[in-house]
Amino acid sequence: MNLAKSSIRGRLNARNPRDLLRDRKDPVKRAAVASVLRPGTGGPEVLLIRRAEHPRDPWSGHMAFPGGRQDPEDADLLATAQRETLEEVGLDLGGADLLGRGDDLEAIARGKRAGLVVRPFVFWAPAAETGPFDATEVAEALWAPIAPLLRGERDTTFPYEHEGRRLTFPAYDVEGRIVWGLTHRMLTALFARLR
Repeated sequence: MNLAKSSIRGRLNARNPRDLLRDRKDPVKRAAVASVLRPGTGGPEVLLIRRAEHPRDPWSGHMAFPGGRQDPEDADLLATAQRETLEEVGLDLGGADLLGRGDDLEAIARGKRAGLVVRPFVFWAPAAETGPFDATEVAEALWAPIAPLLRGERDTTFPYEHEGRRLTFPAYDVEGRIVWGLTHRMLTALFARLR
């Protein structure tokens, strides 16, 4: 499978991404994340972070993309993704190549809709390196090779207990870190478009 930058861009832009915000009448919070790709020795790698632990954060300690909620001063959700990535992992996406965006997704937290729509943007940043982290938001950052994820070599499950019921969610194992939930959904959607 060709995972060159031009091929990724073409596949991302082959169809319009789902837009859950365009005709929205109800008030909903908006957020954006950056799926940052860079070339690696075995093909493209994607940047993932492990969120810092906070008792009131429903995604505390989860693996995620850099990103967050839209601030009033953000011009749009693209600006949100860029600002949050710089704040969280010290990576300036100003010089990165925007390849496209993924489908909007509604966030689910603790088994309930969170009233939050998340828009993923995909960037190509050949020389990307993370800088100092905001330790209040990010515990660690790592670059995960995409090819083994695409081939299903990192597929696993994540057991989760909710209201006395034991559930099992699809997940990826990335160097012993489990990627599940919203980030798994975003990666799965991205991979579907790359196949």
